[in-house]
This record gives sequence, structure tokens and C-alpha cells, in this order.
Amino acid sequence: MSVNGGRGRGGRRPTLEEVAARAGVGRGTVSRVINGSPRVSDATRAAVEAAVAELGYVPNTAARALAANRTDAIALVVPEPETRFFAEPYFSDMLHGVGAELAETETQLLLIFAGNDRERRRLAQYLAAHRVDGVLLVSVHADDPLPDLLAQLEIPAVISGPRSAAETLTSVDSDNYGGARAAVEHLLSRGRTRIAHITGRPDVYGAQRRVDGYRDALRAAGQEPDELLVEPGDFTEEGGRRAMSALLSRRPDLDAVFAASDVTAAGARQVLREEGRRIPDDVALVGYDDSAIARHMDPPLTSVRQPIEQMGRTMISLLQSEIAAAGRGPQQRHTVLPTQLVPRASS
Repeated sequence: MSVNGGRGRGGRRPTLEEVAARAGVGRGTVSRVINGSPRVSDATRAAVEAAVAELGYVPNTAARALAANRTDAIALVVPEPETRFFAEPYFSDMLHGVGAELAETETQLLLIFAGNDRERRRLAQYLAAHRVDGVLLVSVHADDPLPDLLAQLEIPAVISGPRSAAETLTSVDSDNYGGARAAVEHLLSRGRTRIAHITGRPDVYGAQRRVDGYRDALRAAGQEPDELLVEPGDFTEEGGRRAMSALLSRRPDLDAVFAASDVTAAGARQVLREEGRRIPDDVALVGYDDSAIARHMDPPLTSVRQPIEQMGRTMISLLQSEIAAAGRGPQQRHTVLPTQLVPRASS
């Protein structure tokens, strides 16, 4: 058997007709075998597959997609600056899960950033031309116009984390509320009584749910939440630094911090050390995501693990269902995956 990278004599790509002649069958039979039709005998399938291998025939997926009114491409759209995408492990883990789920398919994945108005306008033009079969939306803020644009264009879409409880797009999320409750309950069980919270972006629904979980855990323990112990962040390291400085200036007696991300916790830790606070002796620290940052921090960071790679895989699975059901309206399914607290030395 020879392998020639899909090129026949003289570097020419073998044709469907040549495969049919080699296998001793008709062109339509070859097409059925390539497209996985069950209406072919085992012997015929074996003959066609042998001819494909011998000739190095590569199916013209672009032509097949065009005939089916499909592009065999999906877009992973990130409405954030590229710098944030490459700085935060959340995005790379999500991309890994998406890529792993697509590995055995012929679908192309396009990574598109839409972190400013110019990029969003360019994206809108690209999507309006229907150059992709579907879209995955990651890290969407409450006022982002992209989900509504996708609905108007009737492009199948799945969103990572709903914009609100009334989300109209199919969504995949982790249990932000339960994860936050587990983090605070853990700190309470360690005898901490003045627990601060550095939030994520206030316009992100998942961040709002973590605040809800934080407050409800305190109330369940008989503590009324102290708003002086809550400081807005933005999931970034610098945001963690700013928020930690503000909290210490208002409540220097705090004895624990629950940060909305591991990256935020890393920024908070820097300020705590600069102020001479020992972790966990003086201030216990808990993050969120259970990223590599948590494991490599000194001391190792207690964190809430959310199954980010599995979220990416689930998003692909749901999007494929949306694409298959195109024209029959969105499925509007909402999947919430469980989280898990991972205790380490920081608390």
C-alpha cells in the first residue's frame, strides 16, 4: 500500500471516478461508502476502502459541505482582549476541552476575539455572511450584543455561562452558587469569622451567583453579611491587588478572603504579604477554578474546582445538536456541571 498525501500521478489529486474504477464499482457506491451509508455490503465497503488507501484519495469536504449548505466550521468567540485570553488559565482549559471534543471530527475551529467595538463590527460582518455553522460564546457580559446578533442571524450558538436566569441561548455553566457556598463553609469550619469576598466582574452572571453563594453561606451560619467585606474585582491579578488593598483599608481585622478566581487570589496574596499578613495564620485564602496557579502558589491555594475542560466538551456536543436541528428553533437547554472544593495549605 502506498501513501501519497492525497496526490495521484504527477502530484494530481485522485478523483472519485478513479477510486470507483480501482474498486470496480460505480461512482455513487464510492460516495455512499465515504459518507458512511449503511446501504453497502461489507465486501464492497472493503474494496472501496482499499482503493481509497491505495490511491491516497482525500474526500473533498469543502464540496460536500457546500452541497449540504454547511461550512464544516465553528467559531469560538471570546469577547475579551487577547491579553486576557492568554493570561488566564480558564480560557486555555476551555479551548483544550473544545479541541479535544472536535479532534475526531472534520470540523474546523476558528478562534475569534471581539474585545472592542471594531472587532465586534468585523465579527458581525463575518457572521452575517454565514461562514460558520455555529458559534461558541465564552466569557459573555450582561450587556454584550453578540448573543442577540446570533439570534437575529439564526446561527446556532451555545454560551458559556448564561447572561441571566432568563438566558434564551443554550448554555453550559458550572455550579457557581454551590461552589461559593462550599468555599465559605470551609472557611467557617476553620473558625474564620470575618470573611471577605473579592468578586468577579459585576456584569457577569456567574460572578453574581458566587456573591449569592457567599452571602447565603454566611446567613446559614448565623452571620449577617457585612458589605464592607465585599469588594468588586474583575477576575484579574491586578484587580485582586486593588480589591485586597481596599478591603484592608476598610476592615484590617479580616481573617479570611474568598476570591472569585485563582488569578485574583494571586493578586490578593501579594498585597497580604506586603502588609505582613501570614497565610493562613493571619488570613486564610481561597480561590476559584483550581487552575495550575492554585497548585503552584506558596502556600498552595485552596480552590473551587470547576470542570472547565468538560464544559468545553459539553458545549461542543450541544452545539452539534443545535446545528443538526437548525431551522427548528434553538433548543434552549441549560446544563450546570458540579464543582468541588479542593483544600490546600492556604486555608
